[in-house]
Amino acid sequence: MHCDTLMHGFFREVSDIYKIENTHVNLRRLIMAGAEAQFFAVFFPRREEGGLTHWGKIPSDQEYFEALRKLLLNSIRAHFEEIAFARSAGELLANKAAGKVSVFLTMEDGRAVSGSFAKLQRFYEQGVRLITLTWNDENCFGAPNSKDPARMQKGLTKFGKEAVEFMNQKGIIIDVSHLSDGGFRDVAELTAKPFVASHSNARSLSPHPRNLTDEMIQVLAEKGGVAGLNLYGAFLQKDGVSEHSTIERMIAHVKHMYRLGGEEVIAIGTDFDGIEGELEIRHPEEMERLFAALQKAGFSERVMDKFQHGNVMRVLKETL
Repeated sequence: MHCDTLMHGFFREVSDIYKIENTHVNLRRLIMAGAEAQFFAVFFPRREEGGLTHWGKIPSDQEYFEALRKLLLNSIRAHFEEIAFARSAGELLANKAAGKVSVFLTMEDGRAVSGSFAKLQRFYEQGVRLITLTWNDENCFGAPNSKDPARMQKGLTKFGKEAVEFMNQKGIIIDVSHLSDGGFRDVAELTAKPFVASHSNARSLSPHPRNLTDEMIQVLAEKGGVAGLNLYGAFLQKDGVSEHSTIERMIAHVKHMYRLGGEEVIAIGTDFDGIEGELEIRHPEEMERLFAALQKAGFSERVMDKFQHGNVMRVLKETL
């Protein structure tokens, strides 16, 4: 449900991500892994003076979005026999029937919306079907996760609350990964459709504020949403700091979320190309190692099917 590969393609000035190197994800790897779909995020890095970011210089948010979207669409056009754009569950199923991997366009950090429903409408028309409301700074939607208790309790802004209804009606999935606890509560109260935490784990097993509390996992399940397992070590390990990512800790988080929310809440997030450290699973083709370990741990074929794709497909059908 989440990868940051497009950003790397932009900063390396490539024209095609089919075989982009030194990333966790590229289109060829998705095909080789037998992936059904991948959500590609337009991640908006924190901008300093002069447009500088940790990764390099970026133009305005709108120009940056257009550049990453163009990169994705050009890559699809160049490999149309194997890859196809998707904006709904129906298009995903049609692509699958044609033997193609589906690509969804998403946004991480809704700051580019700038509190404008016209801009939100335009992003929808450009194919965006999921928005991670915040990243690590406050924006027009609300406040992010934080180690500051006061900031963590901040809810959605007035625009953010109104945007929940707009996104429900339009068909844009609301993603609460990175959002504050107060923002999560507001989304849960206001949304009429399932929402997701596209790349978040269980906070009781790893105390990083990016993860979900036990109560949040239960509420997410009650609302018909899903939590996408994040493979980042700091979101998996007991200390919330170590970047050593292991299959053993992944299984622990999947089991915990399954116990709390049932078989409908578990899904795959990965956060590929947005994470670093020592990774036991480094790219899509290695996901089979996790699946094998989960089956060995006692997960049935039915539950595995829901974890691998069924739960996300259900959310797509109910939201888009």
